[in-house]
Amino acid sequence: MPRPIPNHLPHPVFSRRTAVQAGAVGLLGLGMNHLGALQAATTGTKRSGGTAKSCIYIFLSGGLSQHESFDLKPNAPDGIRGEFRPIATRTPGLDVCEHLPGLATRSDLWSVVRSLTHPTNDHTLGHYYMLTGRSVTNPGFRGDRQPRSSDWPSISSIIGEAVPPRSNNLPPAIVLPERLVHWSGGTIPGAFGGQMGAKRDPFFIEASPYGNPMWRGAYPEYTFPNLANKPPESADDRVYRCPSLTLPPGLSLNRINQRNAMLHELDRQRADLEQLATSERFDRHRQSAISLLASPKIRAAFDVTNADAKTQERYGRNSFGWSLLMALRLVEAGVNLVQVNLGNNETWDTHGDIFPRLKDKLFPPTDRALCALLDDLKSLGLLDSTLIVMAGEFGRTPKLSTLKDSFTKPGRDHWGAVQSVWFAGGGVRGGTVIGSSDKLGAYPASNPQRPENMAATIYKALGIPDLAEWHDDLDRPFQIYNGSPISGLI
Repeated sequence: MPRPIPNHLPHPVFSRRTAVQAGAVGLLGLGMNHLGALQAATTGTKRSGGTAKSCIYIFLSGGLSQHESFDLKPNAPDGIRGEFRPIATRTPGLDVCEHLPGLATRSDLWSVVRSLTHPTNDHTLGHYYMLTGRSVTNPGFRGDRQPRSSDWPSISSIIGEAVPPRSNNLPPAIVLPERLVHWSGGTIPGAFGGQMGAKRDPFFIEASPYGNPMWRGAYPEYTFPNLANKPPESADDRVYRCPSLTLPPGLSLNRINQRNAMLHELDRQRADLEQLATSERFDRHRQSAISLLASPKIRAAFDVTNADAKTQERYGRNSFGWSLLMALRLVEAGVNLVQVNLGNNETWDTHGDIFPRLKDKLFPPTDRALCALLDDLKSLGLLDSTLIVMAGEFGRTPKLSTLKDSFTKPGRDHWGAVQSVWFAGGGVRGGTVIGSSDKLGAYPASNPQRPENMAATIYKALGIPDLAEWHDDLDRPFQIYNGSPISGLI
């Protein structure tokens, strides 16, 4: 005889300890989706090769000229050959621009890929390709400087999700010192969570106000007007500052610490919670904000403008130096991915006056700060575990030209067909050149690579398995790898 169906559903029965845990989460002001933080220590992802634990992605918005940096063409005809001379590095057969002398003496620590290519000369689309590691747009992409939830996720968002966190209390991916905002006011897409959802956006550190978009460079020491023949009416008044980390009204640091102490206790007892919360994900931004507020070490990492005099001298007292110093400190603290935007949007867009701008304004602070970063990572024993990648959205045209209405001297225009991408640390074989461009520096001559290969190299270095996936907001799976890692680099 069948058993009678009860006219009510039984109440679930939990242990007293589990009930206390669940109630405490509510008292902390954290929703059930925050229970994921309490399980994080038991969740592991098997690494697949690669020695890197973190990555610093240096982005040169505007597009670095390959002819004036890592792929000079001294034998090219007039009108293509630039003014700069190549100089020998400590690696036989590897030359670099004469205005990057510090990097020349450290060539055993870095390598260059001279054959990265993609099919656009457009700033916005070039940013999108190089920040997402995808050279094919998603359906519905408009390219109108408006990030959307339908965009591909950024490299930083994928790493933030796929690489096991070194610290559960810090954002896994951080972008500094500012968002990439076009001079027209639109925000450049490609740096966000996109289809992974806004909860996978990297944490943006706004240390640098947007300011007047007609000023470029590593302020306050190395600023220059966007258009030489049409300088801004007002001076560049941007100030680089430690991000303002303030407590909300009614919440004291003591209460924050009390909350963290309770979180620690809940984390210790996380085994009983595993059966209660598997569907919701950890709200990283809220926990990150708490950690950034409460940790003296993290606050010190941000306060780079007050670093000791010797450190500031080595990195440079400017936005480039301070940003790379901050990146170093965040990697030390346990952040997996730090994207450093060297220069506000399109600072490296040298349509005119290319030689004085690179020689006097852009290369000096870059060479100085990058060398200091390499030296410090090496001395701290972190270079092998920290991959550094430096790229822009594209290269520059082989042919020089002059836009007489805007500039007095020649420059180079946008060129997606080939660019040089710089790699160091994280298992990279120093003193290595991958691929080549033709005799004019116009197209790949050997071993062409695409943004997908660059992204795959980063993922491989960080130990992300070849068959790993990311999931969109509907939990649909997508392959992380869309190309093969660059052979011979790591």
